[in-house]
Amino acid sequence: MSSNSPVGQDSNFSKLLGMTIDKAENGESQVRMSMQEHLLNLHGRMHGGALFSLIDTALGQASHSLFGGEAGSMTLECKVNYIRAVEQGEIVCNARVLNAGRKVHVLEAKVQQGDKLIATAQATFICK
Repeated sequence: MSSNSPVGQDSNFSKLLGMTIDKAENGESQVRMSMQEHLLNLHGRMHGGALFSLIDTALGQASHSLFGGEAGSMTLECKVNYIRAVEQGEIVCNARVLNAGRKVHVLEAKVQQGDKLIATAQATFICK
């Protein structure tokens, strides 16, 4: 992949939320994010929107990794099951493409904090 490739690179939005892309290759990705003050909801836990953004970024990186370094897909739909709240520390999202069709990718993601499952997601990405 070229150095201009969006795959494996942090976007301005992901930088704003403090994400780090560890891996984006062969239909799989790993993205991490640590709790920060600006990610808190009114209950002192990570806002669900921040958690969703981590998931969507990981899913996107997994899907894009199949396009030779180009951003070749967009989120069509995503379903998230929030399982446990995040109060502090770092979380890691692992995503993978389950089925890579010509027009549609089906993906799954899991967010964990250590050995604790935080959230799961299933998504469909449309390919351009």
